[in-house]
Amino acid sequence: MSENCLFCKIGTGAIPSQKIFENEKVFGFVDIHPQAKTHLLFVHKTHTSNINDMSKDSTAIAEVFQAIAEYTKDKDLSTDGFRVVTNLGPNAGQTVFHTHFHVVGGEPLGHFGRR
Repeated sequence: MSENCLFCKIGTGAIPSQKIFENEKVFGFVDIHPQAKTHLLFVHKTHTSNINDMSKDSTAIAEVFQAIAEYTKDKDLSTDGFRVVTNLGPNAGQTVFHTHFHVVGGEPLGHFGRR
């Protein structure tokens, strides 16, 4: 954990959030600025800055995706589908520099990447 990191503080409970999932390695909560009907964030408790930093520990990536799978299956979110996105750097829209994964869905999202 990093003492100055927003998501580390959310993970420890120092900053309140609407947590929807937690196990020993990962926590998930509702995004306060949703971009879709369902917009959740899943975060590994080990602080890394971005996906490239986290990729040094493939176990951590697997733990996050296992948590997403567990939650979405339990809440039946996979019926209509959802998208998992992570941003790397300011040009991609990363504003909190603790690796996190957006789970968005609950409505038609359109095709990604079409211009």
